[in-house]
Amino acid sequence: MMKKALYAGTFDPITFGHIDVISRATKIFDQVIIGVSAGPKKTLFSQKERIILVKKVFSNNGKIAVMGFKCLLVDFAQAINVRTIIRGMRAVSDFDYELQLTLMNRKLNSKIETVFLMPSERYIFISSSLVKEIASMDGDVSRLVPRVVAEALKKKLKRK
Repeated sequence: MMKKALYAGTFDPITFGHIDVISRATKIFDQVIIGVSAGPKKTLFSQKERIILVKKVFSNNGKIAVMGFKCLLVDFAQAINVRTIIRGMRAVSDFDYELQLTLMNRKLNSKIETVFLMPSERYIFISSSLVKEIASMDGDVSRLVPRVVAEALKKKLKRK
């Protein structure tokens, strides 16, 4: 039986931190599905644009599938027959939120487990919000995101 896991987020935009967690997950699971959430908050990139960027980043990895979703995470996991959700944990500051989310997901669907993975130390400080802030001020984000994402940020922010 194939071991599948779901790593979900808004990925607005995807960063080297996300990529590191996904890379670690592919060493544990046969298939990792990246779920790109529509997200309740306003995003810089549309869901479609974010899906395209994530697909470009992982175009050469057969263990990864990319899908969009607009429902509760546990409902999406159940719909695609996945029983394991992967969450990235950067620092202690993430713990309270992640614990709350995990316990709520468990209440909503007790058959789905959550696995926490930590990115490499060099990526712990990266967040999509910081990347957007740096890019919006013409800062260099080349060590934070893949080139395709940096180019998309530059193009998107020039329009504003």
